[in-house]
Amino acid sequence: MTPTPSRTPGLGESFPEALRRATGIAALSPSSHNCQPWALARLESRPARRAAADLLGCPDDDATVYLALAADRRRSLTALPAHTLEMRLSCAAYWRMLCRALAAQGWTLVRERAHEAGGAADARLPGGPWPRDWSLLWTAALRRTGEPAESLPALDAAARARRTNRGPYDDEPLAPGLLGDLARRTPAGGPAVLVHHLTETHERGIFAEFLAHHGGIDFSHPAAWRETHSYIRWSPAAVRAHGDGFPATQLFGPMSARQRIAKRIALAPPVMKFLCRFGYDRSLAGGLAAEVRRTPAVVLMHFADESPGVADAFRGGARIADYWLHAASAGLALHPLSVVLQHDSLRTMLQDQLGLSGRLFFASRVGRPRTAFPPAPRSHGAADHRTV
Repeated sequence: MTPTPSRTPGLGESFPEALRRATGIAALSPSSHNCQPWALARLESRPARRAAADLLGCPDDDATVYLALAADRRRSLTALPAHTLEMRLSCAAYWRMLCRALAAQGWTLVRERAHEAGGAADARLPGGPWPRDWSLLWTAALRRTGEPAESLPALDAAARARRTNRGPYDDEPLAPGLLGDLARRTPAGGPAVLVHHLTETHERGIFAEFLAHHGGIDFSHPAAWRETHSYIRWSPAAVRAHGDGFPATQLFGPMSARQRIAKRIALAPPVMKFLCRFGYDRSLAGGLAAEVRRTPAVVLMHFADESPGVADAFRGGARIADYWLHAASAGLALHPLSVVLQHDSLRTMLQDQLGLSGRLFFASRVGRPRTAFPPAPRSHGAADHRTV
């Protein structure tokens, strides 16, 4: 039987309790379509611990705990090739928030490793049983130092304040010092992620014009729209049943019963395909572009590498998580605009217009919201982990 680290006098909570608190915070992390594709395993069996220790070059002693993170393909977007990177970024944002919450309780990462075959079905460590729908992305070893890296209550408050707000933002410029602080906060691991803010009217105009011309592609692309549409939750009962996706009120605001029915009919994939023949997709994109023009800043993040691997994706996801948490603490909201990044031809065209090298992977409105938005729903299993 593998010994389990227990409560140590003077060092606070045991690892199981620290992990429970950490997963509760990490479950609030952002994910594309709010699909929550992460899957976490605590490696406790002798074969799993030995495999992780060998992989990471760590001693398999009682003081070390091992975790593995995977993408759950049952909860992953698959309609577009770019969704592979989006799922890795979503899992990486969860991992960053998990590690920060553990570090706030004195549990420090000592070794970690990316599994570059992370999209493959056979990416597993020995010592299962592993769910067949999990694709391993990351393995890590942690030890208890007893020194909290930051305030756990403050991190929890920032995670609860962080949310997507699709409403209007104040058009007052954001303080350059605040934007500079957001851009400078870089997780450890190398300068693989670059951050830019579009704050000048002509810069945001270039982005908005591009969005107006090409942002309707999500509605007119049959496979992409079917998948996106499947994540719209039209009633409180559907929100409770699924615990993911977009509540209709977060997309369209309060609606009467008649308005809700009309929206539901118009957005149904067969109807959308018909309406796009008459420019409905361009109309929707134009409305989004108008919001961008009124927004004080747009944040762009891109990799220096044009073909980022899993390790790069984890730095990118960490950057998104840290940026968004700091923004939430400062009273700012974000509204990601990923549609122009999900199609490679559009993404490269946008990068050329903006003069950005590498691989653009995150774009979002940033500002002070005029109206509050409720938190996105969370599935019952978002904070769970499996013992292997």
